[in-house]
Amino acid sequence: MAFRLHARRRALPASRFKSLLCGGVAGLMLAGPLAAPVLLAPLPALAETDVKAVAQKWVDSEFQPSTLSKDEQMTEMEWFAEAAKPFRGMQINVVSEIMPTHQYESTVLAKAFEEITGIKVKHDLLQEGDVIEKLQTQLQSGQNVYDAYVNDSDLIGTHFRYGFVDNLTDWMAGPGKEVTLPTLDLPDFMGLSFVTAPDGKIYQLPDQQFANLYWFRADWFERPDLRQKFKEKYGYELGVPVNWSAYEDIANFFTNDVKEIDGKRIYGHMDYGKKDPSLGWRYTDAWFSMAGSGDRGLPNGKPVDEWGIRMVGCNPVGSMVERGGDLNGPAAVYGLTKSIEWLKDYAPAEAQGMTFYEATPFPSQGSIAQQAFWYTAFIADYGKAGLPVVDADGLPKWRVAPSPHGAYWKTGMKLGYQDTGSWLLLKSVADDRKKAAWLYAQFVVAKTTSLKKTLVGLTPIRNSDVNSQAMTDVAPKLGGLVEFYRSPAKVAWTPTGVNVPDYPKMSQLWWQYISQAISGEKSVQDALTGLAEAQDKVMERIERSGAQGACGPRIGKKQPAEYWYEQAIKDGNLAPQRKLANEDQKPQTVVYSDLLEAWKSGKVLPDYVKEE
Repeated sequence: MAFRLHARRRALPASRFKSLLCGGVAGLMLAGPLAAPVLLAPLPALAETDVKAVAQKWVDSEFQPSTLSKDEQMTEMEWFAEAAKPFRGMQINVVSEIMPTHQYESTVLAKAFEEITGIKVKHDLLQEGDVIEKLQTQLQSGQNVYDAYVNDSDLIGTHFRYGFVDNLTDWMAGPGKEVTLPTLDLPDFMGLSFVTAPDGKIYQLPDQQFANLYWFRADWFERPDLRQKFKEKYGYELGVPVNWSAYEDIANFFTNDVKEIDGKRIYGHMDYGKKDPSLGWRYTDAWFSMAGSGDRGLPNGKPVDEWGIRMVGCNPVGSMVERGGDLNGPAAVYGLTKSIEWLKDYAPAEAQGMTFYEATPFPSQGSIAQQAFWYTAFIADYGKAGLPVVDADGLPKWRVAPSPHGAYWKTGMKLGYQDTGSWLLLKSVADDRKKAAWLYAQFVVAKTTSLKKTLVGLTPIRNSDVNSQAMTDVAPKLGGLVEFYRSPAKVAWTPTGVNVPDYPKMSQLWWQYISQAISGEKSVQDALTGLAEAQDKVMERIERSGAQGACGPRIGKKQPAEYWYEQAIKDGNLAPQRKLANEDQKPQTVVYSDLLEAWKSGKVLPDYVKEE
C-alpha cells in the first residue's frame, strides 16, 4: 500500500495515510530540506562519564520498558556514543511519513540520539506522496535531499532492480561494518523476509509495521439471542468466519435479519467504492490474495504473486493469464465480483460514494458488525474512551482476527497485507553522512528503544517486543493484536513483493480500471483484462529501456489460457487456476476463544476447522 502519489498530484499511500488518520496528526507537515546538508559547529568533547550520565538519564526516564536490562541498554547506548565520535557535530536529514510512530521518533528519539551521540537529526514528517517525490528527485538528480528515508517495503522489487540503493547485507559487512550495531539482531525482526530481494540480500531495515485483519463486534457475536437466531437460519454457529461463504452469511444476517440493535440501523459489511486513487489500495493491498489469486509461497506466491505477476528467476514475465499471470484469471474475477456484490448488498448505501478517508472512521461509530479487512494502525483510534465501540471500562467491544479467505485460496498461500515502513540508504549519499544516518536508523529500532516505541505507535517490528510482558499487560486494550502477532498465523500477512518491478508506476493503474467494474462501465472480466494489459505494457517499456538490468521484466509471448492452466498443474503450482464449477464454499466459522487457544498451542486454527 505504499506509494500513492506521483509528484504532488499522486494519491497518498493507503497504509500510510491510514496511520496518519488514526494518529490524529493529520495537520502536521514539516518542510523537507532544500539546501545542502548542514554541518553544525563542532560540539565540545564529552567525557566518558558525561556520556554515561546522559545515556543513563534516557534509559531511566524514557526507554522503559525494554526487553533488555538497564545494564544491557547502557551497553548499547555506550556503543552508539563511541561509534558516533567521527560524526559528532554533524546534522543529518532524514524523512518519513506522518504517523504516530514516526512522530515519536522525530520528537523524542531524535533528541535522545543527539544528546547521546552529538549528531543532530532533522527528522522530517511528510505525507507519503511527498516522501516519494523527494526520493524520486534525489534519485534523478543526485542532489542530497535526505541522508536516509523510511520507505514502504512494497517498493522492494523497484529498489533492488534499479540499483540506486545499497543492499544492506553487503554494506553492513563492508563500508558500514564499524557503524553497525553488534546487538541489532536481524533475525528478531518479524518483517525481514519482506525486505529481502531475490538475490538474498536485505535492502531495507524495518522500522514499523501493521497488518490488515478481519474486524468484528465481539459483543454482538457473543449475544445469546443473536447466536440462536443465526444458527436457526444458517445451521452453524455465529463466529469468526474462516471463509468468504461464512462472511457473506454473517453480512446478510446483520444487514437483513437483525437490521437494528438498540434502535440503530446496522450493517454486516463496510467498504468504499468511489472512483478515487484510494480505490486502488483496496485491491493492491492483497484483496486478491484473500480470494485465492496467485500461488502458494510466502511472503508472496511463487512463481505468481497476488498482483497476478508471474516471475521466472528474477524476471517478471507478465500479468495476463495468457502470459502465465493471474490478474485477469478466474480467482481475481471472483474476488472483484464478490467485493462489488458485498458493497452493494450489505454495506450502507452511502459507502458506494465514499473514498477510503471517508469510510475509515465509519465502523467506530457503532453501526458495522464486521469488516473483511481492517488496518491495525487504527487500533488506538478505535480504542478511545467514549466511542460506541468501547465499553465503560475503556476496553474495546471489537476484536481482530485472521481475514476470511475465498474459494480459490489454498493452505500455504498469502492471506493478507502487512505494511512495513523501512529504512533505505541511497548510493548517492556521501559516506560519512550515510554512516551517521545509519546510526540513527539503528537507534530507533534498537532493543533499547523499540519496545517503548511499539507501545507508543502500536506498530511492532521485533518478535522479542511482541512476546514481552509489557505487551501481555496491554493486550486487553488492543483487541487481539498481541495474540495475532504471537500466533503462527501471522506469517501469511505480507507486503507487496519482489515480482512488482515498478510499484510507483503500476499501482496507479489499479483504481482506474477497477472503478470501471464498480461503476458498471465494463464487466469485471473486461476491467481486469484491461488492467493486466496495462501492467504488461508498463513492464514492456521498462524492458525496452534496459533500466533494470539482468532482473528487469522479460515479457513473454501470449499463449491460450488453457495452455497455462495445464502448465500450472504440470509444474505443481496453482496459478492460474481454472474457474471453479462451484465458487460457494461450505461456510466455516470458529469461536474466537477457541482461536486464541489454538494460537497458544502453536496452531493456526482449532482442530475442528478443516483447512482448505
